[in-house]
Amino acid sequence: MRRHAFALGGAGLMLGVSTLVVFAQNEWTAPPEPPEFAAQSEPIFVSVSDIQEYKALPEYHEPDFVKAFVDAGKLPPVAERLPKEPLVFKTGNMPDGVGIYGDTMRHVIGGRPDGWNYIGGAQQGWGGIDIGMYECLTRTGPLFQVKADELEPLPNLAKSWEWSEDGHELTMHLIEGAKWSDGDPFDAEDVMFYWEDNILDSNVTPTGGGTPESFGEGTTLEQIDAYTVKWTFKEVRPTQYLYAMAYGSFCPGPSHLLKPEHPKYNADNTYEEYKDAFPPEYLNFPVMGAWVPVEYRPDDVIVLRRNPYYWKVDEEGNQLPYLNEVSYRLSTWSDRDVQTVAGTADFSNLEQPENFVESLRRSAEDGAPARLQFGARTIGYSLYPNLSGNGWGEPNELSQAIRELNRNLDFRKAITFAIDRQSLGESLVKGPFTTPYPGGLYAGTSFYDKDSTAFYPYSLDTAKEYLAKAGLEDTDGNGVVNFPAGTAGGQDVQITLLVNADYTTDKSLAEGVLAMMEKLGIRVVLNTVSGNSLAEFQQGGKYDWAMLRNGSDLVSVVQGTAGLAPVGPRTAFSHRAGTDGSLDLMPFEQEMVDTINKFIASADNAERAELMKTYQQLYTQNLYAIGLTQYPGALLINKRFVNIPAGAPIFQFNWAEDNIIRERVYVPADAQSTNELHPNTLPDVPGGGGPVSN
Repeated sequence: MRRHAFALGGAGLMLGVSTLVVFAQNEWTAPPEPPEFAAQSEPIFVSVSDIQEYKALPEYHEPDFVKAFVDAGKLPPVAERLPKEPLVFKTGNMPDGVGIYGDTMRHVIGGRPDGWNYIGGAQQGWGGIDIGMYECLTRTGPLFQVKADELEPLPNLAKSWEWSEDGHELTMHLIEGAKWSDGDPFDAEDVMFYWEDNILDSNVTPTGGGTPESFGEGTTLEQIDAYTVKWTFKEVRPTQYLYAMAYGSFCPGPSHLLKPEHPKYNADNTYEEYKDAFPPEYLNFPVMGAWVPVEYRPDDVIVLRRNPYYWKVDEEGNQLPYLNEVSYRLSTWSDRDVQTVAGTADFSNLEQPENFVESLRRSAEDGAPARLQFGARTIGYSLYPNLSGNGWGEPNELSQAIRELNRNLDFRKAITFAIDRQSLGESLVKGPFTTPYPGGLYAGTSFYDKDSTAFYPYSLDTAKEYLAKAGLEDTDGNGVVNFPAGTAGGQDVQITLLVNADYTTDKSLAEGVLAMMEKLGIRVVLNTVSGNSLAEFQQGGKYDWAMLRNGSDLVSVVQGTAGLAPVGPRTAFSHRAGTDGSLDLMPFEQEMVDTINKFIASADNAERAELMKTYQQLYTQNLYAIGLTQYPGALLINKRFVNIPAGAPIFQFNWAEDNIIRERVYVPADAQSTNELHPNTLPDVPGGGGPVSN
């Protein structure tokens, strides 16, 4: 806890210090113990080498309907479509062994796509679409099952790497001979285009959130040859950055298609035109992922079909994926849960606590189509005050005054003391699901330390005391505190709260916060924004407070680590650089930045654990963000699907769509459906029977 010295003398000094210490020690407590709740099934821990390897096999196979295109001369033989050494998934790590071809996995999502140019800033609607389409240099989703002492991202598009003797250079070897879904070769040009013209170009904001700071200040990347690139870091052996090379920070796009649209190479295009160059109506957009978009109907459906050039196989040489198709019905996020429980959809990350009780009841019935398994409480919401005081987002006079309040610790304490977290959780769902969340790292995750976590218990009286200490009082008697005279015209303190309109949970929590702030004497106005507009508000700093679900960095810590603190001008969304490019960090934020940079640079597990204790103290005591509630999620999946790893969480290093390794998932012959929307068709193949290339 940070203590302040007072210039008092003699006995007064002693009394002042004594009073301060007592107050400081009692204003926050250890967080309450979460209620007992059955956690997820335990994963079977293995080595990375037990999951996959790269090697050539004696022969390769494909679905009969794909071979028919080969026999007709419309597609090269499968051996020619695969790389020199494909990625091979080991049978021993497959819960149900080598699969068979066929069937579809039906998803329901609440998002809406605005285009396929993922690296240029377009998003596909979420719900696992991008995970099925884009591949990255490394992979982290399956790491929930990797032994702790061997934890390191899986090779993916980068099949191997080695460090220089001094630890500053990392040479990466890309998979050789792999092709985009349209048959164009994948190589270092795609990697360099993503780095030089998207990551390093400040006019581009890749959808995955990759920034130069994600890979270390001063880091460079150069091409050695067609299948080799070399990273140069200021730090020594920063293995941490291998996690930043996974979803979604380093997933290259098809440079042969995107480069001609980039303003650097096309003077007639703006950056907005580059981002929007490939709208959802553009079918067969080239991907390295397992499935390719072949149909889009606005507010109806997105259909992806198997990639005939996919570069992964099983140990018997069967080209993956096993599933021919994945589809995404465009509805709402709540409807996703309802339809999966009912059996009209096949997969859902059950994240909305309002649906927990009914989903449990339905899945327990005889003949229920979906199985359900809850995991740890790794879904949490926080209130993020905008901490940038030097112009980010170009605030007006009122917004600037609110930001100055946000930067006042007494004000942040007033807010946290005024929040009844127990009631917030119970407003979402009754039972042992939710628990008060102090903010920062989640209880139950690897780096969490309870003794380093400060929890400010609900006390409206204490909240009002801190509000007065922050210089706010109700001067006009209308029940809302006013800014001091001379600040924002002395008007009422009215704060706009940015909220995701796509989720019932978000709106319910926001309404609860609004009611609690009203009791405190602060007027809160909700700005409920959907999908793409929400990202624009966030990225552009156009908000006073944002109430959002936390990202994966607070769960895994080793992934997205740069986002844990404002280590660079664009890494932490709640505090970005102002119009002059500088960060106006408060002292505790600078300590957080120093701590995170030391964590990234360290390879000593014991030191990293201690650094995270320091980080947690700084975060929770200083209320970098104000925690609200946390709860578990559950994996909902139709019972006909097999090869689902034990203990697969819906959200840890990545979302469940990646954790379960969807390209290995299959449906036994006696359980296969006839639900494929485009049976026996291939993307981007002339005469493929379905939509063809634009």
